[in-house]
This record gives sequence, C-alpha cells and structure tokens, in this order.
Amino acid sequence: MTQETLNNQTLPQLPASVTKPGYNRTAVTPGIVHLGTGAFHRAHQARYTEEVLENGESDWGIIGSSLRSPTVRDQLAPQNYLYSLVEKSNDGEQIRVIGCLRDLHVAPESPRALLDALTREEIRIVSLTITEKGYCHDPATGNLNLNHPDIRHDLANPQAPKSALGFIVYALRERKEKGLPGFTLLSCDNLPNNGRLLRQMVSEFARAVDADLAEWVEENTSCPCTMIDRIVPATTDADRDALENALGVRDNAAVMAEPFTQWVVEDNFVRGRPAWEKAGATFVEDVEPYELIKLRLLNGCHSLLAYSGYLAGFETVADVMAEPAFAALAKQFLASEASNAVKIPEGFDLEKYRQQLLERFSNRALRHRTWQIAMDGSQKIPQRWLGTLHHQLDNGGAIDLLTFALACWIRYVGAVDDAGKAIEVSDPLAKELKALCDKHRDNPRELAGVFLQFTPVFGDDLQHNQRLQQALATWLTSLDKHGVLNGVRMQMETTEA
Repeated sequence: MTQETLNNQTLPQLPASVTKPGYNRTAVTPGIVHLGTGAFHRAHQARYTEEVLENGESDWGIIGSSLRSPTVRDQLAPQNYLYSLVEKSNDGEQIRVIGCLRDLHVAPESPRALLDALTREEIRIVSLTITEKGYCHDPATGNLNLNHPDIRHDLANPQAPKSALGFIVYALRERKEKGLPGFTLLSCDNLPNNGRLLRQMVSEFARAVDADLAEWVEENTSCPCTMIDRIVPATTDADRDALENALGVRDNAAVMAEPFTQWVVEDNFVRGRPAWEKAGATFVEDVEPYELIKLRLLNGCHSLLAYSGYLAGFETVADVMAEPAFAALAKQFLASEASNAVKIPEGFDLEKYRQQLLERFSNRALRHRTWQIAMDGSQKIPQRWLGTLHHQLDNGGAIDLLTFALACWIRYVGAVDDAGKAIEVSDPLAKELKALCDKHRDNPRELAGVFLQFTPVFGDDLQHNQRLQQALATWLTSLDKHGVLNGVRMQMETTEA
C-alpha cells in the first residue's frame, strides 16, 4: 500500500475517471459554516455546494466544525480538506473529489475559533447536521430543555459553549454588538419541521440570555425547513482500502453513498443562498408533504427492514431484500399502510418513488448495515411509524405491518435475536427498554401493554387502544413461536391468498 494521501499535491495524478474540482480552490471564500461535518453532510449538502462552485459561485465555500470529536478534522486537515465521495450502485461506482470545505474547527479544542468563524461578516448561512439529540429539546413538551447539561453549561459560559444552540446564539449576540447582519439557520437533520424546531430552540435559548437579543434574532435570522434524503453508510476500512487501489493514494476521509439524492428546501433565506437548484435541489413554499413521504415511506420501511432483518440474521438491507418474503413485505408496506398516510404534492409520482425505494434498498454495493439503521430507535420510531399508525387507527385502516414492525423493535431492544445471540443495542433508552422486556417477556399481552404505556416513545394517547394492543400482542406471540422470517413468510402468504 502506498503511503501517499489525497491532497493538493497528489490531486493532479488521480486517474482520469475520477472527477476532480474544476474551479480554483484558492479563489473560494466561505459563505457557510456547517455544524456537525460528518459523513452525511459531506455526501449531501457539500455535494450540492460543490456543484455551485463548479458553476462559478465562488463565495459559498464551507467552514466545517465538529462539536465533539477531532476525528474528522484529523482525517481532513492533512488532505487539505479534500475527500472522495464514492457513489456505489449494483452497476459500479463513480468517484468524485470534493473541494468545497475550506477549514474545520473542533469546538472543544477552541470554542473561540468557532465563534470567530460564525461572526465573520461573509458568513450568510449556518447549516447543521447534529442529530435530534443536538437540539437539546424536551420531546414531551417541545420546549428547550433548560436542565440539559450542555445548555446549563452554555448559559454560564458564553465564551466557551458546548452546544450548537450556544454557539449560534452567542455568535448572533456578537454580530448584533458589532452591527453585523444575522444569517440563515439551515437544519439538515432528519426531523419533522426541522426549521421550526430550530427556530424555537434558538429563540428560547436567546430569551434565556437576553430578551432584547431574542427579539433581534427573530428579526435578523430565518430557519427554513428542509427534507434531506440520501443513504450514507459508515465508511469501513475495506472501503478505504478499495478506494486506495482505485486512486493510487490514501483517502482517510472518504464517504460512501448511493447514487440517489434528494433535497427539498423552503425558500426563505435572509441574506441570499447558493443556486443549489442547479445541482438538483428543489425549492418550495411548503416542505411538509415531501417530509412526510420520506419519513413514512423511506424511513419507515428502512426501519421495518432493519429490525426484522437484523433479528433474522441479515447483515445488510440488501441482504434482507434478497429474501423474497422481505422484498414482498417492503413492497406491501410502501403500497398500503405507509402510502395511505401521506398527501401527494402536485406533480409527484408516488408509484415511481416507491419503485425507486425498492431499488435503493436492493443496492448490494452499499452494504448499509441493519444494525446501523436500528440505532437510536426510541428517538426515530415516533416520526417513522407512529404518525402513520395514528392515521391508520383514526381512519380504520390496516395496522398489520406497523404492529409487526413494532413487535420486531420490541424484540430487538430485548437484546436477543432469533438465533438466541445477544444484541448490542445502541439506544439512549436501552436499559429502560430492556428492563421492560425482561420483566414481561413471558406474557406478550402484558409486554404489549407496558410498551404502549412507555410515554417517552409512545406518548400518552395509544396506551388505551385495545385494537392496537391486541394486534401488537398477537405479533409478539407469533414471533416467539415462529421467529421473524417464518412470521413474514406466513404474513405474505396470507396476503397473497
């Protein structure tokens, strides 16, 4: 293996088949600071921005940041912030080197450096991929959790914040004091109404600092809602080794992605924006219909396949889809329960979208691990399944596949798969959920009931629904008796009959 790495010096020697930046990187000035420069941002928003720079808009370079770990900075800095985006499909792969990142700050090492970046006059957009946990809100009330350790720290330490909210609000305070304009806050997290959530959290944090500041923030910022979609699995050492063979140099910051990408954005920017539409983004007045289609079809089906497939011993989603019964399950879920719970925007081809999803899930080159998708289920399934479940219950619709999905999730957090092997459950509520399983494992009816009473996930409006409890208990009983794969096969045979 060569010891050379991807950087400005080795870039020209890459194979001709690799797409390289066609613009002058030294002429690019930053217009965006991104909080949370992980793999998804580099495969999605940065890819759209790269296309903007290729089209001649040189004032939209990105300054990245990490709010926790130096890992990404340590990968990118020796490479002059260049990295490869590898789009993988069953037909092969395409490699593109991305050059829009100009710098990357690690917040715990130097909070001041990140604040300085956020207060640069030319910064007009601050974008975020910080996951739901990064918004420090209380899901039960929808308000900012003022007792969150990071929020308490930040209110007491304005020069050294830890949270994204702290950095944003204190940077805006400095901009106000210096007579600088505000900026657009662009959430790119997979959350419903993400812009409105971000607006509320920023406003509440600013109000806790200073009422006048909160008013200024309200008048000088905007928070568009967005819907983002691209499958970006974790990059493995095997991925990096294969890429090194293709490039002739080592790229420790490479990201893998599927060819499909979608970005729907509410067109509400206070100081202009890149022409991302030229790179394929869709600008609309209302993101919500697109958001619900993605959450309830793509994310809902992804989680369904992840929990059921993992329990049945399948490592990747493509492996799950290679089993005919699971492929039929996915097709039926998308066409029935999930599609029944969405409104279709004018001009949107739902049938084509469903077919694209089945093809994406079957992408063998991606190796998107079921265990990875199954992470943090207690945070994800309220958005991915429960909205659909409420719609179906309210309208007398079918809930067979939704309750099957919930039963699989309950089995998963019980931490034992169908083969009797222990599961390493990655979830912030893992201990509480496993305790419920351990206590009620031998009584499916009780198990269904206590889970529906677990308000951090289900709220308080499903626990008395007898139809739901009975359907969930029936599936838990079936999974105990037959296992997941046989349960799916029997369900599909019943449906076909």
